[in-house]
Amino acid sequence: MRYTKLGRSGIEVSHICVGGMSFGAPDVKNHEWTIGPEDTEHVIRHAFEQGINYIDTANCYALGTSEEYIGRALRHAGIARDQVVLQSKVYFNEGHLSAEAIRREIDGTLRRLGTDYLDVYMMHRFDYGTPIEETMQALDGLVRAGKVRALGASEMYAYQLHNMQVAAAENGWEPFSVMQCHYNLLYREDEREMIPVCRQYGMALTPYSPLASGHLARKSWDSDSLRSRTDLTMADKYNRAEPLDMPIIDRVAELAARHGVPMAQIAIAWHLCRGVESPTLGFSKPGRVDDAVAAVDLRLAKEEMDWLEEPYLPHELVGPLARPGEKPLAGTIRPVATGGVRGKAKDETRG
Repeated sequence: MRYTKLGRSGIEVSHICVGGMSFGAPDVKNHEWTIGPEDTEHVIRHAFEQGINYIDTANCYALGTSEEYIGRALRHAGIARDQVVLQSKVYFNEGHLSAEAIRREIDGTLRRLGTDYLDVYMMHRFDYGTPIEETMQALDGLVRAGKVRALGASEMYAYQLHNMQVAAAENGWEPFSVMQCHYNLLYREDEREMIPVCRQYGMALTPYSPLASGHLARKSWDSDSLRSRTDLTMADKYNRAEPLDMPIIDRVAELAARHGVPMAQIAIAWHLCRGVESPTLGFSKPGRVDDAVAAVDLRLAKEEMDWLEEPYLPHELVGPLARPGEKPLAGTIRPVATGGVRGKAKDETRG
């Protein structure tokens, strides 16, 4: 395993981050495909043994049980607190990013994880109902209180991130060091504005969905897995763009065959060759950790990178919440085919 820094925070993390959305009690209304406490422990223990020290979760994942399972796994595996970098998120809760909500939610997250501090606390979405100064001051207060070491952000528009970083600088508050955006070979819209703004402020990139919810790990669009059959969020994010994306998937499969590796390794290696610090990957089995670890040492030539990227065409935005009163630009992609989860649709409120 190789390691990198989370922006200007100085926190050292592995080039692979374990995503906590795969862990927790199954939620039939959203995520039926999560794994239980014992399997969570097996995945985390194996990941740590392979050198992965970075774990991401959120207060809303599996209604908080993701955090509980992660905390339990770390204790049962005997992993010392200072040997792991823990990151969680706040927004999908009462009060969103108000100062009161932030102070309440951090305590719940720390309790569920069984720790007295987080390495990174991340705003999960932009809150249109709370002044950014209130949010940034509240987050800064957590850093000053020792409950949080560094701050991060997830989905929003680039101008919103810029405004929040300016507010932090003007008031002497802790800035964001990490961005967890939606970014992979099938969805590259953040290359236009978000990623340049992140680099302007020295932020590390830890994208979610680097395998496009599994689409970049298999030759066919659909699979018979429980997640493919029930995950409405995944369907909303990707199904409408299937005609645009299949040529890219075909190239990933062809390049994987040339290298003699699974497709997932090509998709992950693309991130790292692009300069991404630590893609966030969900693992339902310990064996899948090994593919991610192997990808860290897989180098793609510039010609291979260009060839993978060539078929890409612009996509509808998926991730940032729409401005109040405007037609949503995210989370409303409607499936165009029938069968399985494609006959249903649901607003994207996770990831």
